[in-house]
Amino acid sequence: MLIDFDPVSVNTRQRLLPPLSRLPDGSYAIFGTDQLGRDVLAQILVGARVSLGIAIASGLFAALVGAAVGIAAGWTGGSTGEAIMRVIDVQLSFPSILIAVFLAAFIPASILTVIVVLAVTRWAAIARLARAITLKVTSQSYVESALVSGLPTWRIITSCVLPNLAAPLLVLLTADLSLIILAEASLGYVGLGTPPSVPSWGRVIANGRNFLDNAWWISTIPGVAISLLVIAIGLTGELLRRHFARDGWTML
Repeated sequence: MLIDFDPVSVNTRQRLLPPLSRLPDGSYAIFGTDQLGRDVLAQILVGARVSLGIAIASGLFAALVGAAVGIAAGWTGGSTGEAIMRVIDVQLSFPSILIAVFLAAFIPASILTVIVVLAVTRWAAIARLARAITLKVTSQSYVESALVSGLPTWRIITSCVLPNLAAPLLVLLTADLSLIILAEASLGYVGLGTPPSVPSWGRVIANGRNFLDNAWWISTIPGVAISLLVIAIGLTGELLRRHFARDGWTML
């Protein structure tokens, strides 16, 4: 909304300018320009919107699917619950970035594709947490009383299971957000993320990999931005964990 940036524009008169260079129109390129003359700061700002939007959407999608599957596995139990857990264990045995690269290689590049691919890599961990919380809650006496009183299953889940799942799920999502951002940047770096017309931090870093000797700022500054964001999210997650730990909640 604040930056007028065209990701496919080309201006060879101002290509590879270092940070704090003055452009022909009198403005300053605070973070320099890339090999096509595009402002690196504008790419970082627009790319932040894309990368954060993808990360948040993927996290929420993974939370919805993972929570539903985990609660179902914990509530039903028996062979059905065990079968679901074996599927989850198989997925968790593979590196998430390997799954993301494999799926992205066979699906046309788009923002929706990246969101779905990254959500697929994270739902299993959320499902395992949701199942553990469900098993713990269903063993409590008040849940047994609710079952005896004839309350419907959906009412017990929404009033007993979900409130107990909210706090640990929030902490886990905060940690997953950092992993999703790094995975999205990795996909963009290898060219399997967003299409070329949609700027993202991983794609900006990839654009400067051939100019590290004479235009280090193209890749370095977006890399520093990713690092600072991941550190900030990690610190936020740690603060949330400590906050809930003081209230008597522990991670399962």
